[in-house]
Amino acid sequence: MRPPESFIAQPIRSLQTMLRVIAEDDRRLPTVVPDGIYGPTTMHAVTEFQRQEGLPLTGITDQQTWDRIVQRYEPALIRVDKAEPIEIIMDPGQVFRLGDEGPYIYLMQTLLIWLSKDYQDINEPEHTGVFDEATQTALAAFQLIAGLAETGELDKITWKHLSRHFTLNAHHNSKRNEISTNNS
Repeated sequence: MRPPESFIAQPIRSLQTMLRVIAEDDRRLPTVVPDGIYGPTTMHAVTEFQRQEGLPLTGITDQQTWDRIVQRYEPALIRVDKAEPIEIIMDPGQVFRLGDEGPYIYLMQTLLIWLSKDYQDINEPEHTGVFDEATQTALAAFQLIAGLAETGELDKITWKHLSRHFTLNAHHNSKRNEISTNNS
């Protein structure tokens, strides 16, 4: 959560947003709502932040406190925000076919290997970086599942579906693992 553009010239809301992100990353700190009011809740959050950082406990955001909050905010934001997606850059009309090799083929094989665990119709290809017949067969099986033309070739449309299926399945499986771990 970044302070929205509308928070420019609203330092209290920006402060509260940064404190909220830091609190999401460090549960020992109280959470504040970015309401733009420097009331008792914000003052308490600032005091607790100051306590953690070894700063004078005033509840007031002086320059030293502000600088320390800004310093902790960026790494906290990275930890609590969603991970950046991997986007492959393909030229218009570019298609990867049997015999091609390279990093995009490794990525495609990785996604197909993962998806083969949930979709029995996808045979797990080897992770070689070479677009071989096993990779082509696995990709065609995925295309059938996704309702795409079974070309066995990787184009932008197939990549989009492949990456979306991977994201959804990985999220679903991590939730399933989280539930089974909690029930153990």
